[in-house]
Amino acid sequence: MDVEDPKDLVRRGYDLLSKRYERAFGSETKYGSWIGQLLDRIPDAATVLDVGCGTGVPVARSLVTAGHRVTGVDISEVQIRRARELVPDADFIRADATALELPQESFDAVVSLYALIHIPLEEQPALLERIASWLRPGGWFLGTTGHQAWTGTDEDWLGGGVAMWWSHADAATNRSWLVKAGLDVVHEEFVPEGKSGHVLFWARRTAV
Repeated sequence: MDVEDPKDLVRRGYDLLSKRYERAFGSETKYGSWIGQLLDRIPDAATVLDVGCGTGVPVARSLVTAGHRVTGVDISEVQIRRARELVPDADFIRADATALELPQESFDAVVSLYALIHIPLEEQPALLERIASWLRPGGWFLGTTGHQAWTGTDEDWLGGGVAMWWSHADAATNRSWLVKAGLDVVHEEFVPEGKSGHVLFWARRTAV
């Protein structure tokens, strides 16, 4: 398939298969241990940005319940509409994260789970630099990236008759991008999925 606008494929895929994705990946329970660790690391009443927030469940909902202020951004209009219904006490923005304008040093943490892998490879380093700039010194980044280099399309994503597109760098490249963006990688682990998997990174903006 000739992909002229991969971001449109991603947007349309999540617009059309929002609920199917939710069922397939257990949205109510996924990421539980990661969210718990984040809650242990951020200050009270923290400000958190969720890049690729989906429906806001479970990340935004868990953080809001714990008393934090959350802003979520997602390219899918359907995902954002559902997030506003499911997590009314958070703020949600429908936007392409690579074009998002936010004040520097305005968040205690930025979360991006299974979202960077839908951003064109050539745009990922600049987005990570922007994410680092949005963090306060000492702020946390929790994110997943690709494990092996691969870019491609699934023409029948989740068996729903809709295409989906991904773009991965390998783990070492992702690590180097984080460091170049001004983040200290504190922890890195392989997260298996199917025949391959992703990499989970905990990184912290260099305190000054």
